[in-house]
Amino acid sequence: MKTDIITIHSDLKGREEALETADRFIAYNGISGKQAMHIRLLTEEAVCMVHGIMDGFIGNLWLESDKENGKTVCRICVTAESSVSEYQEDRLLSVSTSGKNEDAKGILGKIRELIRTSGQRPIVSFDADTSDLDDWYYMGMPHSESRMIDDYYVGYWSLDCYRESVNQKPVNTVTDDMHDELEKSIIAKLSDDVKVWLRSDSTKVVIEKSL
Repeated sequence: MKTDIITIHSDLKGREEALETADRFIAYNGISGKQAMHIRLLTEEAVCMVHGIMDGFIGNLWLESDKENGKTVCRICVTAESSVSEYQEDRLLSVSTSGKNEDAKGILGKIRELIRTSGQRPIVSFDADTSDLDDWYYMGMPHSESRMIDDYYVGYWSLDCYRESVNQKPVNTVTDDMHDELEKSIIAKLSDDVKVWLRSDSTKVVIEKSL
């Protein structure tokens, strides 16, 4: 099952329509109780991914479900085009005096930063220069994954891989912030995984939740 595609904006326009779509998705799949609340909360988190990136920034959101191994796998999907105008790129680069977005704190902030950075460099491969994404970007890269999912594939980041990297890092290299952001993040606590595909012309984020 796949819902209609909803346009969401950086000023949160489209939020109510997205939540109404989530409610219809919940009803169609017979989801109730805490699980229904979790799908709604994750949908709201998805809307917040594009919030504040820059004026006029938009994305597309929809929900879909499949049956896998006797469970209902729910996916909340967000896509955003990476192409930006020269004016928009200036806006992206002026997020801080250093030319970097210094608000990539918490899990949602990191995903938002991936979308922002992808928009800033719509063609250049992330392998070329990821210095402004810091260690957390590499910690979420599944090293066993193929580097080419399709003709437009540029990069891939997974919350599950990031969580595993945090748990496997030597104790003296793990900061309190790393654990705190996983503990306090709604999206980290309620989802099974968040996958981010960074393509040359768009970014796709998929929040997965099995019920």
